[in-house]
Amino acid sequence: MAYKSAFDFSVIKSEFEKAGIKHQFIPLIWKHVLQNPNCQWDEIPSLPSAAYPLLNSKFKLSTSALHSVINSNDKVTTKLLIKLQNGEFVEAVIMRYDTRLGKYDGKPRTGGPRSTLCISSQVGCKMGCKFCATGSMGYKSNLSSGEIVEQLVHASRISTIRNVVFMGMGEPLNNYASVVEAIRVMTASPFQLSPKKITVSTVGIIHAINKLQTDIPNLNLAVSLHAPVQDIRCQIMPAARAFPLERLMNALREYQNNSQQKIFIEYIMLDGVNDEEQQAHQLGKLLETLIVVINLIPFNPIGTLSHFSTSNDQKVTRFQKILRGNYSESTILLN
Repeated sequence: MAYKSAFDFSVIKSEFEKAGIKHQFIPLIWKHVLQNPNCQWDEIPSLPSAAYPLLNSKFKLSTSALHSVINSNDKVTTKLLIKLQNGEFVEAVIMRYDTRLGKYDGKPRTGGPRSTLCISSQVGCKMGCKFCATGSMGYKSNLSSGEIVEQLVHASRISTIRNVVFMGMGEPLNNYASVVEAIRVMTASPFQLSPKKITVSTVGIIHAINKLQTDIPNLNLAVSLHAPVQDIRCQIMPAARAFPLERLMNALREYQNNSQQKIFIEYIMLDGVNDEEQQAHQLGKLLETLIVVINLIPFNPIGTLSHFSTSNDQKVTRFQKILRGNYSESTILLN
């Protein structure tokens, strides 16, 4: 029998209820595990006596293990390779930065040193985006909510995590139930992250976007747009055929009307594909009825699998200037 993660809230809550144990004890278990990673179930104080045999027989402190930790030369990023109970691997990445560096919308930034954790939601991905290394793997499996939360647990023992972004392996909204449950755990005791510090990235799963704002208010939404017109989008993101751009824009407008929050737009710069002046104007017009932050992302070639080249600095600068100079700065901001 495969053990369940103690961080799989719906599972442990159900088992506790069947045993007549109040689920209010669950956050106390999580807190103790966070503070004592090598503890045994019997060492957790103040639980009902029925909880100990139940935990020992059905749950693990962690169903995943930290397989390797790789730091970048500048120590800004740390890549965690995490081995799951079924033998598969996922990656999570800690990104450290100082929010006081640079400018935002032309103004000095405030804040200080922070760490953001990039989390995976699936092993592989079925979206098949042609510029993405994970997309070339194909889809293998969904992660449970506990396996998602355990990435935060592993990372928290290396760095204090202030923000979480679902931008690792997988399409988060294709694993909707587990992602939503994991976020609810992350925003509860003892993690207590604000929903405003959590960002979910999606290629544009329209029905799930419509549901997300109701299920988790105040969550940040990022959209992997990568092209301003449907035909180019379909060429580089085959899954976009199921999510026409006009319908996606309607969903984003409704999401923003309900949430009153900026939407983050991810746009990877592919030389000769989506980085021309015409496409900058098309992107500006497409988004000018929304309040968005556009992140122009340099393309990172995927070895011999790459079908694309990275846009040069001149093209990126020209693209930025067109967006800044021709479209309302009150609605379109650039990172």
